[in-house]
Amino acid sequence: MKIAFIGQKGIPSIGGGVERYVEDLATRVASLGHEVIVYTRPHYTPKSLRELAGVKLISLPTLHTKHLDAISHTVLACLDVVFRKVDVVHFQAIGPSLICWLPKLLNPRIKIVSTLQSRDYEHQKWGKFAQFMLRLGEWIMCKFSDEVLVVTRPMKSYVQNKYGIDAYFIPNGSNLYQKEGSDLIKQWGLERDSYIAYIGRLIRHKGVSYLIDAYQQMSTDKKLVIVGGGAFTDDYIIELQAKAGHNPNIIFTGNQTGTTLAQLYDNAAVFVQPSESEGLSLALLEAMGRAKCVLVSNILENAEAIAEAGFTFENRNIYDLASKLQVITENPQLAQAKGQVAQQRITQHYNWDHIAKKMVAVYNKTNEEVHRKSVLAYIKNIIKA
Repeated sequence: MKIAFIGQKGIPSIGGGVERYVEDLATRVASLGHEVIVYTRPHYTPKSLRELAGVKLISLPTLHTKHLDAISHTVLACLDVVFRKVDVVHFQAIGPSLICWLPKLLNPRIKIVSTLQSRDYEHQKWGKFAQFMLRLGEWIMCKFSDEVLVVTRPMKSYVQNKYGIDAYFIPNGSNLYQKEGSDLIKQWGLERDSYIAYIGRLIRHKGVSYLIDAYQQMSTDKKLVIVGGGAFTDDYIIELQAKAGHNPNIIFTGNQTGTTLAQLYDNAAVFVQPSESEGLSLALLEAMGRAKCVLVSNILENAEAIAEAGFTFENRNIYDLASKLQVITENPQLAQAKGQVAQQRITQHYNWDHIAKKMVAVYNKTNEEVHRKSVLAYIKNIIKA
């Protein structure tokens, strides 16, 4: 079977949950004996990189702006993929899914599978027009995909109630990791268990401002380390840095990758995810896979991910966040025990190898369903919807 991934910036991942998802999934699907294509953008993946772990990479140009980057690249990918004799096109996220109908319009034998990771229009970085287009993308995804996938049970209920679709629930996954050293984090004066970590993009709905406010209310010798960069959100980063003031114990590392990022995860005393809205965070799953104690906002998606394998605080409540952090940092044995439970939960529910096999089963089922529609019939279906 031949599968193409459209909507991601590229692989290998250097930041971004969708890119991490595609890398982990695509490479595993390829290892199961399938032919896999991933479309990449030149500002993210070098054009010279044409293969990764058995996955064919196709670089196409893009209009690299906040609003046109994803859609311009997706249009070109859709036009290219119809000549690649693929069986399934797997779209990522609701923005690119605005035109998930295009490959099937040009070649009705192509099956379309789309993953709804999160309701991106809830993210505060988007203006009203962009939010409208993202909502439209969600509607188009749910109307014209052969199969819709969701990564959380709350999202499955949402799609069922709003669109009447019985979507496949296949969560994101994680790996189990070995202990890392600490030599590379010494550049920030850090040691094992000496800091509280946030790792992720610096965008408003991730709630980093609440974490900074809560930290400043604590009495602790732990540092607060904020790892990650923006996504067309430079103004928000400036706001966060101003909120941190001149506190030398609040450290912004910028975006990190590879061994440095692994060490920042592995040596943290606690990993905090203060998101106001979320899909199924790969950063959170990695922290759990590294046996880290996790503290998350009590939104449904976070609560489902950790179950009893971590701690929650009331969303947007800096006082509750500060109180929970104080307890965790003062009880390292409790934190260590919760970290072990978190890693066990990854093994039982979020194992990437098992998830990849479930995904291939969906691809096979979708591909085996014969839809002998003409282009005209598909156009009529679009008009009817």
